Amino acid sequence: MLPLDSGLGVLRDTTMVVEVDDELIPGLPDDIALECLIRLPYNHLSNASLVSPPWKLHLQLPHFLRHRKAAGLTTNVIVMAQSPPQTNTGKAIPPADSSRLTLFDPDSGSWCELPPLPGMNRGLPLYCGLVGVGSDLVVIGGYDPETWKSSNAVFIYNVVSATWRSGANIPGVRRSFFGCASDSDRMVLVAGGHDDDKNALRSPLAYDVAKDEWLPLPDMSMERDECKVVFQREKFHVIGGYRTETQGRFERSAEAFDVASWQWEHIEEDLLETSTCSRTCVVGDDGKLYMCRECDLVQKQGTTWQPIAKLPAELSGFCLTRWRGKLFLIGAAQKAYSMNIESCTWTELVAPAEYSGHVQSTCWLEI
Repeated sequence: MLPLDSGLGVLRDTTMVVEVDDELIPGLPDDIALECLIRLPYNHLSNASLVSPPWKLHLQLPHFLRHRKAAGLTTNVIVMAQSPPQTNTGKAIPPADSSRLTLFDPDSGSWCELPPLPGMNRGLPLYCGLVGVGSDLVVIGGYDPETWKSSNAVFIYNVVSATWRSGANIPGVRRSFFGCASDSDRMVLVAGGHDDDKNALRSPLAYDVAKDEWLPLPDMSMERDECKVVFQREKFHVIGGYRTETQGRFERSAEAFDVASWQWEHIEEDLLETSTCSRTCVVGDDGKLYMCRECDLVQKQGTTWQPIAKLPAELSGFCLTRWRGKLFLIGAAQKAYSMNIESCTWTELVAPAEYSGHVQSTCWLEI
């Protein structure tokens, strides 16, 4: 059984100490009651938070997710920025330049649409960044679908409460086509991209979700437009991208930011081996780096990339993300696949017609 430090009616957390006067479940010690709460299905948590103020408090504090993880009771879900499906006439309803957030639970095979962002009548910002941080989904920047201007807005969706809140705007120059990733705990790194004049950027920023605070970082070694950011071995790695004067000719190099020392480390000059877009690079649960390259799924082994499986022939426009010891691949043709990393075999996952639109980006959440 998992202990709960709630003696004398005080709930202790690393970020706050809150007085709790009421029992979670009348007649039960709070540690037993917590054992019941952590077993709730993730899609029932928002309703459970309405039961009473103590339930809402416990369910939304970071310790609740940590207890679920420790007990092995979390669910891994995949969130996608997805365009609406096309009709038989070839037109999309709503308009094709709008997009929405969809959620897929591979365990149950269920799909659903998340509530729209507040104040965004035409849908999700196009080409926005998506990252999962604890039980929060963070939506960063993108193009306003009404004005087509780059946005510096940040929106945060809490899966437990099923509510949106606004985060602090991205400071400095407005940027597009940046890379972003999280440590899955509280920190997000945003790197590169380009400004409104199409100048590639070498500046990164860190966002502390818990404090709703942006932090400046030292510049990268070079400009990196359309780069990919991943979190691997306690460091943020910025991969590929291109400079202003070499637009579209991708760099093969990568550089790593060490959060502990708060500085950039050595540059790996030939990480990608070839000049290619790095948008499908992901770190699997095994800590290894994977990406889609031509017709193959490849894995970084030592200093080289090795093919481990052929990509499904009917898919194009791939988005790749990790999911509970597997990889999740989705593209066109109303289909998605999961890859068992150990056996290197694909399993087909058919998406319902209403979730068959083009996927711009993906991330995963552990709830």
